[in-house]
Amino acid sequence: MLTGKQRAMLRKAANGVPALYQIGKDGVTENVVRQFDDALEAREIIKVHVLDSSLLDVRETADELAESLGAEPVQVIGSKFVLYRRSTNNPVIEL
Repeated sequence: MLTGKQRAMLRKAANGVPALYQIGKDGVTENVVRQFDDALEAREIIKVHVLDSSLLDVRETADELAESLGAEPVQVIGSKFVLYRRSTNNPVIEL
């Protein structure tokens, strides 16, 4: 569980990160979960864009992915959300 100050620091770090990942009409599939798992291990923080064609709610999608990946939802704004998980092999972000 992240504190308010940690969450604020992660929001600041995510501000310059582009939304490289998208969730479309297929929703959250096993392939998406694997891809995000690899991305979190490599980057620790990712920004995801939920496309308009998706029938999923952004907040519910962020919570579902965070739970399945063992990550923390940092921020949900509009159609984008940010996830954080500390890398086991190469941690970069110090909280």
